[in-house]
Amino acid sequence: MSESTEKKVTGAENIHWDLSDLYASSDDPQLAKDKQDVLSEADAFAEKYKGRIADLSVSEFKEMLQAYEALQDKGGKIGSFAYLQWSTDTGNSEFGKLVQEANELGSELSQKLVFLEVEWLAVSDEEAQKLIDAPELEFYQHYLESSRRYKDHVLKEEQEQILSAKSVTGRSAWVRFFDETLGQAKFELDGKEYSEQEVLSKLHESDRELRIRAHASLTNKFKELSHPLTFVFNTLLADKSTNDKLRQYPSWITSRNLSNETDDETVDALVNAVTAHYPLVQRYYKLKAKLLGLDEMFDYDRYAPMMKNEATIQWDSAKKMVLDSYTEFHPEMGEITNEFFEKNWIDAAIKQGKRGGAYSASTVPSVHPYVFMNFDGKIRDVQTLAHELGHGVHQYLSRQQGPLQAGTPLTTAETASVFGEMLVFQNLLKELSDPKEKLALIVGKIDDTIATVFRQISMNRFENAMHTARRDEGELTTERFSELWMEQQKALYGDAVTLTDEYGIWWSYIPHFLHTPGYVYAYAFGELLVLALYEEFTQRPDGFADRYMDLLSAGGSEWPHDLVAKMGLDIRDPEFWNKGLASFEKMVEEAEELAEELV
Repeated sequence: MSESTEKKVTGAENIHWDLSDLYASSDDPQLAKDKQDVLSEADAFAEKYKGRIADLSVSEFKEMLQAYEALQDKGGKIGSFAYLQWSTDTGNSEFGKLVQEANELGSELSQKLVFLEVEWLAVSDEEAQKLIDAPELEFYQHYLESSRRYKDHVLKEEQEQILSAKSVTGRSAWVRFFDETLGQAKFELDGKEYSEQEVLSKLHESDRELRIRAHASLTNKFKELSHPLTFVFNTLLADKSTNDKLRQYPSWITSRNLSNETDDETVDALVNAVTAHYPLVQRYYKLKAKLLGLDEMFDYDRYAPMMKNEATIQWDSAKKMVLDSYTEFHPEMGEITNEFFEKNWIDAAIKQGKRGGAYSASTVPSVHPYVFMNFDGKIRDVQTLAHELGHGVHQYLSRQQGPLQAGTPLTTAETASVFGEMLVFQNLLKELSDPKEKLALIVGKIDDTIATVFRQISMNRFENAMHTARRDEGELTTERFSELWMEQQKALYGDAVTLTDEYGIWWSYIPHFLHTPGYVYAYAFGELLVLALYEEFTQRPDGFADRYMDLLSAGGSEWPHDLVAKMGLDIRDPEFWNKGLASFEKMVEEAEELAEELV
């Protein structure tokens, strides 16, 4: 076995979270009690308010919303614990059982409470506006106002109950099957078995032969699993098509845009701005091929580091980098971040059966967020840690908005995470004086930005293509999915990166397409917004950090464009996206200049 496929020791091997602030275990008596209580409390809630919402006084309406929030918090706590526990060990049947129970409970709870949404949206616009404008309901104003956007898409109560009940054995079940299939898959590399996450990590190694072997390992397993994965994709695409028809959404992306509190025009402007800049990506990869000494760059070369034998970054060093950057920006941000480390709110160890990727789970306002990642000791893992802790700080601060308004639309949800990455990157850059090291760091940042902006938009274009094809052509073959995938990838990389035939199957492992259809453009939205925000910060730093913390604390209690306007930016201006893209172009130019110096 080559040295580079030996498992590295990073200090994160024992970084496991403590979920006891949610529940002590699957057998916790409080968990059993809450599962029982939440349903009986929902029955009592329905008994008190069902059929009466249009006739409630302002004070009664407020009382109802507060009771509704309490139910949402209790139900959310059960679901959060079940999912977090399972995601670290997807093959554990006890954990899987609890996830299924939590899904069934969530569906039952939703069925008991859906009358509130149906009755509220049936209230006349005139009467609804009186409640929205009532001073006593000021705290809930945005929730009440934004929920009215679904007026034309909500069904009758009985229909909503059926959809909720069937989702447990439909959509939710297929998503879980997808996660467990890839979570438990074993990838063979150099005579040893690894998790998907460990082998994906090898694509960031400087050893090209190792990257090629890792690429083959991933491809072989994706091909082996292609039959079930293709079936899952087809089933979930058809499920979404059915729901969209029932709710009379004009396109596959409309419901996501509504949820993101944005409109088709804003999203189209973002997508068009990014795709128009694809040549910039191709220009960069031609530079990177020269820097790596490659005559031809292949898809497995895209994330190769500039510096060979990149040193393993220890967990404690990564922790210090993030804490120092966050504290320097705003002391309160540093204090909150420190709690995640000191109170074991992070799970960072890589192990078999753990699902891939990274996320920050907001859980519920009565508890606190938890961060999930797979730390492998690379500089990008430091950035991932910064990214997820940015989410964590955002979610921690926004808890004060309560269960109905703590969550943010995906469009602004990525702001804090990407801004956190930028703070760490800029601090690392300041510490370097060697042009070669500086270039290596900038190249890494450009790689990350391409992955966050351009690759995500190319994936949005693939999503658009596959949803459209599934609706127009019926069930799609594995080969058809691959054809649609490669069309969009070739548009992005042009002649700068040679895409192998094997890369055609690489759509099949990406969870976002199934977990949250339409999600991926939010990454580009967040990254370009942050590039513009960081430019604002460097130009006008006075008071920026305090305003930024206020933005995070607001959570989802205001329209995204109003929140960002307080930072001096207008995300509804079609030209807005070019500000972030101009910042990205500056990075490419800086890399080109440093490369010239080193010739």
